[in-house]
Amino acid sequence: MRFTSTVKSFPRTFWTANTLELFERWAYYGIFNLLALYLTNSPETGALGFTQVQKGLIMGIVNAILYFLPIITGSIADRFGYKKVLIVAFAILSSGYYLMGMVSSFGAVFVTFLYVATGAALFKPIISATIAKTTHEGNASLGFGIFYMVINIGGLIGPVVASELREISWKYMFIMSSGAILLNMIIVVFLFKEPDREPVHEPWLTGLRQAFTNIFIVLKDLRFVTFLGILVFTWSVYWQYFYSLPVFLEQWVNTSPLFNAIHALSPGLASAIGTAEGIILTEKIIVLDALFIILFQVFISMIVMKFRPLSAMAAGIFINTTGLALAFLTHNPWIAIFSVLIFSIGEMSFSPKILEYIGRIAPHDQSALYMGTQFVPIALGNFIAGFISGGIYNSISDKYELIRKLLPQLSPRLPNDQLFREATIILNADREGLDQILWNTYHPYYFGFVLLGIGLFSMLLLIIYDRWARKTMDHSPSSMV
Repeated sequence: MRFTSTVKSFPRTFWTANTLELFERWAYYGIFNLLALYLTNSPETGALGFTQVQKGLIMGIVNAILYFLPIITGSIADRFGYKKVLIVAFAILSSGYYLMGMVSSFGAVFVTFLYVATGAALFKPIISATIAKTTHEGNASLGFGIFYMVINIGGLIGPVVASELREISWKYMFIMSSGAILLNMIIVVFLFKEPDREPVHEPWLTGLRQAFTNIFIVLKDLRFVTFLGILVFTWSVYWQYFYSLPVFLEQWVNTSPLFNAIHALSPGLASAIGTAEGIILTEKIIVLDALFIILFQVFISMIVMKFRPLSAMAAGIFINTTGLALAFLTHNPWIAIFSVLIFSIGEMSFSPKILEYIGRIAPHDQSALYMGTQFVPIALGNFIAGFISGGIYNSISDKYELIRKLLPQLSPRLPNDQLFREATIILNADREGLDQILWNTYHPYYFGFVLLGIGLFSMLLLIIYDRWARKTMDHSPSSMV
């Protein structure tokens, strides 16, 4: 009864904001989960055929900028109004997603993706602020729980639909995302009501300068800056789930045994999630992270709430990193699925605890200020992740780069598909045979050990930081961290 009354306590704007979040995440993850594949797969499939280095530059730099931009865009929304800025954001996002599917050069893709990131950065702070303004102390916990669930539902549906569409044409994936945002435009025009907010009278540049000043104030806290610095390593590994793992699974993991096993149990299900060629597309495995979060987040949260934030974070980082590394160590699609589950459990353990810890150590009158800086390590992590998934992945694990090492007589200008065919002829091997030769000769799974090393280093630093922080903190309620 109490749950029902709490749900009914949310105003219409709360539900409208969640609907906007659903379709925005649908559109964003519909592209983002498949972006590494679209950028690097062969042009013969309708993809772009970029190198791993080019992929890393596009994804790493643009996403880093996306997480920094809300410093500016949040003040824009407060000044001009949420509804007006949402309309601008959706105009940018819808046109940007469409344009991303129409361009093919490295420069054009980079610029259009940056254009999309600008729209996303306008949207992000508005929706979070709207949820905060339409909840109160009595229903905020449930309200943000619903919001987090909606994010993952959008993150699940978008890539699944995009996966079906890319079998027809990659361009339809971008049209889908553009259409989802157009639907949001209609919703915001006719249904979104501006939440109550304090009018802003100071000049915009003054507000922007104050936002940067506030960040520098926070960054003078050595203990807090150390914590954020450790998280940079954590996020640089985490983002490999989207930057490198889709490419690795596409290149090295044969999913036909997975399809056959599902087909033996339910031909209809196999037909629904598989392809006519009898395989499960890579993104159907990647999207399981969102599914596992939807299914198990409440259960995992109930477990980790019993532990100190830093202890839960350290354990979560270890689990998350181990799961991700495991996915790079095998050809087996079943182990890949199991590794995604482990990765998700780790993510559910450490990610929510970050904000909890920041809330505990922040001075009482600077809580919002400290909370606002949690995007900094995410942005820097994305930036570093781009280079890890670019040059490092390219030299250790990229199948086509390894073929060029094995057979230097082949022209480096050959498209990847033709390069692979030429290699099978020269070596008198079928596809599986060539994969095995490359696997045994160059050990592409070593990339998993690279990620494991960075992740464990991050965990070790966090444990050391925990001991140091507890020694330097005063004996106050916030010291129990």
